[in-house]
Amino acid sequence: AKAIAGFFASQAPPPTPVAAFPAEVGPMPRYLDGIGTLSAVREVEVSPEVAGRVEAITFTAGTSVAAGAPLVQLNDAPEQADLAAYQASEKLALANLERTQQLVRRDFATQARMDENQEALEAARAGIARSQAVIDQKSIEAPFAGQLGLRQVELGQYVGPGDALVTLTDLSQLYATFTLPEQERSQVAVGQTVELRADAFPGEVFRGEVTAIEPQIDPATRVMRVQATLDNPERRLLPGMFVNARLVLPPLPDVVSVPETAVERTLYGDSVFVVAEDGTDAEGKPKHKAVQTFVETGPYFEGRVAIVRGVAGGDVVVASGQLKLQNGAAVVIAGNGLAPPAAAPVE
Repeated sequence: AKAIAGFFASQAPPPTPVAAFPAEVGPMPRYLDGIGTLSAVREVEVSPEVAGRVEAITFTAGTSVAAGAPLVQLNDAPEQADLAAYQASEKLALANLERTQQLVRRDFATQARMDENQEALEAARAGIARSQAVIDQKSIEAPFAGQLGLRQVELGQYVGPGDALVTLTDLSQLYATFTLPEQERSQVAVGQTVELRADAFPGEVFRGEVTAIEPQIDPATRVMRVQATLDNPERRLLPGMFVNARLVLPPLPDVVSVPETAVERTLYGDSVFVVAEDGTDAEGKPKHKAVQTFVETGPYFEGRVAIVRGVAGGDVVVASGQLKLQNGAAVVIAGNGLAPPAAAPVE
């Protein structure tokens, strides 16, 4: 029995292979996360200012147009007739005024007569201006360059002021309006960078800049609204899209961090296994053991977690395989987080 007990006492369990990584010291990025919606910087529902019958539709739904491009022409025949009549009245009033001026110089006409002719000329010119303004209003053009939506009018249809004809959206630049808790107001300023992610483009990040902050806090939700402006040169993002917004804050310097998988969370607190030397073996090679160390963690970022207290920079912590470990257990490092050496070329 004594021999058997001695045999098992001399049979120590083999070291547990683990992957270990050194704790790094460096700047820690900080963000404020919010959710929001995209909207166009310039978007309008094109509609007529005056009533009329649609005489021509000169656009195709979904196409891009330049500023000033004709879209819809309303019937302006009555106004064209009024314009011709006022132009004839202007010509006659101008001739009468010139003749009256000559007669006044010879004392053959009164000043009152010349004033009447002058008034007639100005009335004719006012009628020309009014008729031309109505004619211009019945020629509906694109107020700015953009992309047209679906057509909402038919040829021959009678439309009134404010009736929707088509939407026009400038997709080259968008607003991203998102919300943040009121407690973060002191950290938000115009000019900060915003990273945006849309479900339609997984894995892609779009960047903008804070251009406006709502000067009021919503009393119901206690959040503030922040507006960022971003370029959209490829016209992939569309107004109305849901986005996850991340406001980039100045990073914290000299922060100790470890891989997120290295931290174990239990009822007794957060801990990591720190790899420490434990003498040498029979061949003189160093042995290692895992020492369980309780830590105070900070924020998580990019697959890592900040360590406020418990681990110093350079300490090697177990990032994989710690479920098999106990405090003081022998370990062998199977990986150190470094890239493997390049393979020798084959001759």
